[in-house]
Amino acid sequence: MSKISAAITAVGAYVPEYVLTNQILETLVDTNDEWITTRTGIKERRILKDEGKGSSYLAIKAAQDLIDKKGIDPKTIELVIVATATPDMKAASTAAYTAFHIGASNAFSFDLDAACSSFLYGMSVAAKYIESGRYKNVLLIGADKMSSMINYKDRATCIIFGDGAGAVLFEPNEKGFGLQDEYLRSDGSGREFLQATYGGSSYPITAEAMESGKQYAFQEGRTVFKNAVFNMADATVKVLERNHLTKDSVDWLVAHQANKRIIDATAQRIDLEEEKVMMNIHKYGNTTSATLPLLLNDYESQLKKGDNLIFAAFGGGFNWGAIYLKWAYNSNS
Repeated sequence: MSKISAAITAVGAYVPEYVLTNQILETLVDTNDEWITTRTGIKERRILKDEGKGSSYLAIKAAQDLIDKKGIDPKTIELVIVATATPDMKAASTAAYTAFHIGASNAFSFDLDAACSSFLYGMSVAAKYIESGRYKNVLLIGADKMSSMINYKDRATCIIFGDGAGAVLFEPNEKGFGLQDEYLRSDGSGREFLQATYGGSSYPITAEAMESGKQYAFQEGRTVFKNAVFNMADATVKVLERNHLTKDSVDWLVAHQANKRIIDATAQRIDLEEEKVMMNIHKYGNTTSATLPLLLNDYESQLKKGDNLIFAAFGGGFNWGAIYLKWAYNSNS
């Protein structure tokens, strides 16, 4: 029997209509367009403003986009994974709710949270279900409503994050396409530098905590930046070396869109040309779990069957890693 690998066979995406530009942020906090652009590469980000709508709304929209483009029956989907750092609720599965609303009535489902590395880890998990031979259609969605945990008086975080979702379908492949290798790591000693402290079991939310804004995301920017630059680049190099890949054999770097300087540093570490680096941070900012699938959606028309893609991400936890995937289809769009 031929070896089964897990290939991406379809993508979909959704971003909210409201555009939060750098110019608008200038009216909220002490910042300006030049400062934000120079330090992050971000020009605008999308925000889901509708009351009562959370990450599941984004996930459902992205999944439906994929289903419509692929023309599949949602009842054939066997597993739905929602990678998210901002689930709708603390004790109810966002993935189960998403699966219900897209009509994936034969699927089981669960959430996966590894902060900004959630989708990367989700790729590994989805691939294992396919490689087992037991499942043939796994839907992986990266969705985050980061605006729900951002303090728009804190210029260190409010300039960075946006809302959005992207989805991919994994199916079995016996011709060598799909996920080839992975290098995934974590270091819990770093969690103090990037977290949303209150609202979890260690620090339940209180009126006092709410009044002081402790429910919002916090990051120590310099430490996070230094660790992200080193670890994303290091993981990428390790995957290339293990698979005897050179810069000439890499077609695309699909890097988490946290900061343009981090993406540039990762590309420079492997001496990769700028035109091979997927980039949309200027349009969406950091959408956490959604950045990687949003890149795939934006660049889908440029991807060719057999292309070598290197995915890399870094997030709170700390969690990071890289994945080598061989693209499985030519887009008709």
